Amino acid sequence: MGEKTGSDNMTKKERWADQKAALLQLFSDENYTPMTEDELKELLLVEDDTELANALSSLVADKKVKKNNDGSYEAVPEQEKEVPEVSEEPDRTARSTADKYLTGVFSSNTKGFGFVTVEGYDEDFFIPEKYTQMAFHKDTVRIEPLGKSGNGRDEAKVVEILEHEYTDVVGTFEKSANFGFVVPDDRHLTTDIFIPAQKAAGTPDNAKVVCHIIDYGSANKKPSGEIKEVIGIKGDPGVDILSIVKENDIPTDFPQAVLDEAKKVAGRGKVRKSEMRGREDLRSELMVTIDGEDSKDLDDAVSLHMDGKDYILGVHIADVSNYVTEDSELDKEALKRSTSVYLPDRVIPMLPVELSNGICSLNEGEDRLAMSCIMRIDDTGEIKDHRIVESVIRSNHRMTYTSVNRILEEDDEAEIDKYEDVVPMFRQMEELAIILHGRRTYRGSIDFDFPETVVELDENGQPKEIHPYYRGLAQHIIEDFMLAANETVAKHAYDHKLPFLYRTHGFPDPEKLNTLKSFIGGFGYTLEGNVNQIHPKELQRLLDRVQGSPEESLIQTLTLRSMQQARYTTDCSGHFGLAAGYYCHFTSPIRRYPDLFIHRVLKLEIHKKLKRKKKTELNAALPDIADRTSSLERRADDAERDAIKLKKVQYMMPHIGEEYTGRISGVTSWGLYVALPNSIEGMIPVRTLTDDFYEFSEETYELIGKSFNRHYTLGMPLRVKLVDANPIARTIDFELIDDFHGNKKSDKHKSYAPVGHKGKLSGQAERALKKISGGKGRYGKGKNRKKNNRH
Repeated sequence: MGEKTGSDNMTKKERWADQKAALLQLFSDENYTPMTEDELKELLLVEDDTELANALSSLVADKKVKKNNDGSYEAVPEQEKEVPEVSEEPDRTARSTADKYLTGVFSSNTKGFGFVTVEGYDEDFFIPEKYTQMAFHKDTVRIEPLGKSGNGRDEAKVVEILEHEYTDVVGTFEKSANFGFVVPDDRHLTTDIFIPAQKAAGTPDNAKVVCHIIDYGSANKKPSGEIKEVIGIKGDPGVDILSIVKENDIPTDFPQAVLDEAKKVAGRGKVRKSEMRGREDLRSELMVTIDGEDSKDLDDAVSLHMDGKDYILGVHIADVSNYVTEDSELDKEALKRSTSVYLPDRVIPMLPVELSNGICSLNEGEDRLAMSCIMRIDDTGEIKDHRIVESVIRSNHRMTYTSVNRILEEDDEAEIDKYEDVVPMFRQMEELAIILHGRRTYRGSIDFDFPETVVELDENGQPKEIHPYYRGLAQHIIEDFMLAANETVAKHAYDHKLPFLYRTHGFPDPEKLNTLKSFIGGFGYTLEGNVNQIHPKELQRLLDRVQGSPEESLIQTLTLRSMQQARYTTDCSGHFGLAAGYYCHFTSPIRRYPDLFIHRVLKLEIHKKLKRKKKTELNAALPDIADRTSSLERRADDAERDAIKLKKVQYMMPHIGEEYTGRISGVTSWGLYVALPNSIEGMIPVRTLTDDFYEFSEETYELIGKSFNRHYTLGMPLRVKLVDANPIARTIDFELIDDFHGNKKSDKHKSYAPVGHKGKLSGQAERALKKISGGKGRYGKGKNRKKNNRH
């Protein structure tokens, strides 16, 4: 308050009147809880205790405010006031604002200013700090354009906040004697949330909490709120990841009604004979599951045998729909979640473990109900025929990717002897996978080979190793087989005009493709053909040409950004990235709702229950399901990405001051991104490059020194020092030590992994560095990975 609310030239009398008005406004707010003078001082940013005390005394004397026995203040109840006569004369100064104001979404910056994105405008409006009106990140606001600023950017001021995006905030509670604050985890939220003592509910200091916002504040008043949930004490194992879960509003606990229903339908964990009736019995068919070592929800098994020259491929998927029936409590909760969420220290399942890890998991040697897609494939990879049936199966072995890779890639004698009954089938699977992959590549399927990150944690949830994820032959076999089944089921649905959820990937944005075309021209690459009619094969040719080059990572990224996001739709418009005319998600009903929905539709068709009325009912529900599942998939991806970022920062925190060798993986106007061989990436801020003034070249993606013409380009090796690892912002900052081209900060070089550094690269990660550098190599071993989720 005080100087915060007015200019420095305000008289004492004017400032006093201003303070009284601010206090009355606060006390009349419906969410206000009576506060003491000390609490009011903190909330209202008061600098002069005397002025606040005088203002409160004056209001009490005027009988507008009363002081309670506990020392708190509140407004005098309305019935005790004299109600002034209100004029009904309309405000003749009011005028239409439709032609003056615009509506958009506010994005805040940690430095206090912000931007507003308005639909139909190519560039965002810049909002100076003094004009933000305390808008929160992602608020919908009305703005008044102010014209061009000094740097030629459109400037505006916020005149009204129409809708708040945030109602709850995750952060750290800092306790004072009579009140507290919540410091938000989201760095876009630039102000602390004031918590009155009555709203803290005994919350301990340094706790991670969910805070419900009661008041969003103003220019002279902090936002205030109440503690809704205590997540745990900051620093305790798992609290960091759980905070990200809460930040993304991902439900963790199942309602009791859902748990009760899960126990009831799962029974004793055994398939009853009555449930097998009418199903195709495939228990004598040789089949296996192939998953990561830590996977517990085994939702697909594969089988393969030859019929002459034809491969008979069976993809057998857990029949979750037998247990999760339409409109049941389980079904409603599954739709509410829409997907399982895979985090470094936990899996948040879509279904309770009685189903996901129990009766629906295709465990070795146990009878299980399945939906089987059985395909006849010739030696060119063409799927000549197929059957989709309800089945009962029994997996012969619970295989891991590691074990199958040892058999196929290393000819490991011990593994071959252990699984001699299925080794011939694995050899045939390898052949078929190569054929299917070759056919898909020929038609133009795009393979973005971005290295995924695996985080291995210790018993306290701290990262002990981080390395790229290895995709070996076993992973490729499963991916190719699942893709074949997904395409087959989608074409079946389209041909039979079923109400269906397709997985579609739209045509790239022509404008973005033109930008990509211009950019790659600077490196000597071309994109042939019209950008309005480009074939995915042309983009794959580009990716093949840049493989192993310094600019590979950036061109891959820019190519991906030119394309739309894959999503769920009710129309079969094809999947551009896979060059597939028909595609869906059929293979993971334990962890994805669209797959579960598709199984139900297929079963209705099998039992001839898909009558006109049912089709109409399903078609009416489909658009909402498609939108919801697409949106919640992105939410899960955001949480997974944030958790990986956090663990990377935590991994680097003990090593501040140590030096590493990496390569430039990105160049921007604000700095250089440097990737280490273990997939960790950090930034060298341009402000720390003090040997010259560097400018960013958009045409070549370089930082170029104005005086000495030194170029920092993609793929350049650099020696860097770790100077900061910030878990709040989830950022890693490096300092340049040596660019190996004569620009050194130090002549003393350490090895990549300093003595005692537990993050020393494994052989797998070293091989990954060779691959990044254009050599041959494999990625490191992965855990708990999701199959076929990149499409």
